[in-house]
Amino acid sequence: MKKILLTSALALSTLSFAQIDFSSTRFGVTGGLNYSRVKNAHNPSGPRYAFQGGVLALIPIGKANQFYLQPEVLYYGAGETGKDKDLKGVKGYDALYANNYLSVPVFFKGYFSEAESEFFGMAGPRFNFLIGQTVKDEAREAYKKDTQGKANSFNFGIGLGLGYSYKRQLEVALKYDLGLSDTYPDLNESKLDPNSSKKKSEQVLSLSLSYIFN
Repeated sequence: MKKILLTSALALSTLSFAQIDFSSTRFGVTGGLNYSRVKNAHNPSGPRYAFQGGVLALIPIGKANQFYLQPEVLYYGAGETGKDKDLKGVKGYDALYANNYLSVPVFFKGYFSEAESEFFGMAGPRFNFLIGQTVKDEAREAYKKDTQGKANSFNFGIGLGLGYSYKRQLEVALKYDLGLSDTYPDLNESKLDPNSSKKKSEQVLSLSLSYIFN
């Protein structure tokens, strides 16, 4: 909670000093593929491949055609599976621990120059609200939703990204999101797995394609 309050305070402080031109806001659609893992949660542990999709707004900051605020509202698939390549055939290898979110990232976005086609970087907080969870073929009883495996209804993280924009309309970006909340706060099988007593951090690497309307 302290991290959330600090981030919110910094964001509000930045917005109070920056010149934001809401009247020039452009909107767009975005979608992509997610590669997600959850640290310290399940055993065996492997990646889940999912997707994301939704809408975005591009809000200018300052008079230069270079800095923007980019909030998004997305369907966002995350979680993990049991597909550890070194544990093929063991109980739980075919497990699915799927977490699906309504995700609201708020990125500060900066193009490397004012050129029409240019690389850009982005960073900011991500707020994930759980809208669905699926657990199948779990390795242990504790991993079930109705025991210790219920995912947190709200997750908070920090995202970083690097991308390329073609004429400020068609954009591709590679992003990394690091979860700062405990994804499975009740999951603790320390007698069988010492790592399960640690915070379960959900981490997502994604490749997205966006189209921004004029």
